[in-house]
Amino acid sequence: MNTKIKILLVEDDFNLGFVIQDQLKSEGYDVALCTDGAEGLQKFNEDHFQICILDVMMPKKDGFTLAKDIRKLDKKIPILFLTAKNQTEDKVTGFSAGGDDYLTKPFSTEEFLLRVKALLRRVDIFDPSESETVYQLGAIQFDSENFKLIYSNAEEKKLTKKEAKILHLLVQNKNKVLTRDIVLNAVWGQDDYFVGRSLDVFITKLRKYLKEDERVTINNIHGVGFKLEIND
Repeated sequence: MNTKIKILLVEDDFNLGFVIQDQLKSEGYDVALCTDGAEGLQKFNEDHFQICILDVMMPKKDGFTLAKDIRKLDKKIPILFLTAKNQTEDKVTGFSAGGDDYLTKPFSTEEFLLRVKALLRRVDIFDPSESETVYQLGAIQFDSENFKLIYSNAEEKKLTKKEAKILHLLVQNKNKVLTRDIVLNAVWGQDDYFVGRSLDVFITKLRKYLKEDERVTINNIHGVGFKLEIND
């Protein structure tokens, strides 16, 4: 098994989560385990994953809501739901939220691993764009891994972790509207008034850092969110 395959596992039952994580690691997967939906969305924004395995009933953000948020950021990544429920309406809700498969607890290790492998076969898990960390924003380079901007005169601007996270989200969704709630939940894990004001401050700072190239703009979409536009 190729260790490059990273799995996001979000399960609020710590003991079950640990068992599943151990099973996946024994198959050679790299697994990030989160115990609630808010933490799961933050982790999804911090790394590149090839598949998401989400419990449905979780605190802070349930699995269906988390899947909808993930789908706003990535339309293709496979999502497998784990749930104690086996009702048709719940399955319909899961697929409507963007899920690709649905496994009811309790389940066998063999079936679980086969479902994971089947979902991974549907996507190109070795897409080189998954590992991209340096982006060209007009005449400015953004090194997302090292949190810095590199200007055309070779000067560098060091970013804070939150500045880099916000800019990375914008870059991954360039020329598309990114909603405020997705940015707030992905970076802060919540979307209340106070962190909303913090986001506006960070956006103002990022505009200042990018002003060297007038082709690169972060536009406010009133009442919705932001759009990073690069006019070549």
